[in-house]
Amino acid sequence: MIMSNKRHNTGEQNVGTTKELPSVISFCSGYAGIERGLDLAGIKHRIIAYVEIEAFAVANLVAKMEAGQLDSAPIWTDIKTFPSEIFRGKVDLITGGYPCQPFSAAGERKGVEDERHLWPYIRKHIKAVKPNRCFFENVEGHVSLGLSTVISDLAEDGFKTAWGIFSAREVGAPHQRKRVYIMADCQGKFRQRAIKTRSVEGQPQKETGERSIFAETTRWPSGNNGIHGWPIEPRLGRVVNGCPDRLDRIRLLGNGVVPQTAAKAWLTLTEQV
Repeated sequence: MIMSNKRHNTGEQNVGTTKELPSVISFCSGYAGIERGLDLAGIKHRIIAYVEIEAFAVANLVAKMEAGQLDSAPIWTDIKTFPSEIFRGKVDLITGGYPCQPFSAAGERKGVEDERHLWPYIRKHIKAVKPNRCFFENVEGHVSLGLSTVISDLAEDGFKTAWGIFSAREVGAPHQRKRVYIMADCQGKFRQRAIKTRSVEGQPQKETGERSIFAETTRWPSGNNGIHGWPIEPRLGRVVNGCPDRLDRIRLLGNGVVPQTAAKAWLTLTEQV
């Protein structure tokens, strides 16, 4: 376990101590893109634990904690040994972008045969912690490989589920980056008072599957200069003098989520569950 000591000294001090805001465990945290998406969606929350194995991502999380940009909380580096039992009954929401390699079209798509297939461990922790809601992200290829198992498992464990495919282009990015988001709600117990009133323009364009939403029409406010309001990175090679840790940064971004997309997915799927 890794701990930023800026504001807290031990993991035990962080477990289940926040009654004012919904508490969150972040699995496969990356740079906390999903949690940033919650912020953009107006969801006040408090992260009480992170689980992330990549060293550069862990360093990034710690740096953000030290800068006051993320909630200070312990970081576990092995999801397989995460002590979920100490969080039982103390967590409102579990989030996670579990590894996409078992399902990605860019890989061999080994599914459950891939050693990076972590869904069984995440499900184990969900059953131990008993959160009120879960919110997950993965690649579009997960829809045709493995998603039905995830939905079935969540339903068997007492959750009402909704899932949808959302793209970065929908929120103003100059690229597609389609991702599937999954929301699972346990009998409406998630503390809705944490949700601010916020409207999203447009409606889902079409539905595919019983609870699937493919929302292509939502428009978000434009950002800075660039195509669709997003700034464009200069043409730089993967290894460039003067750009420290560039490969690690590219890897972190490549494995992460677009927070604006996560925000839209949350707001859209919340209406479904």
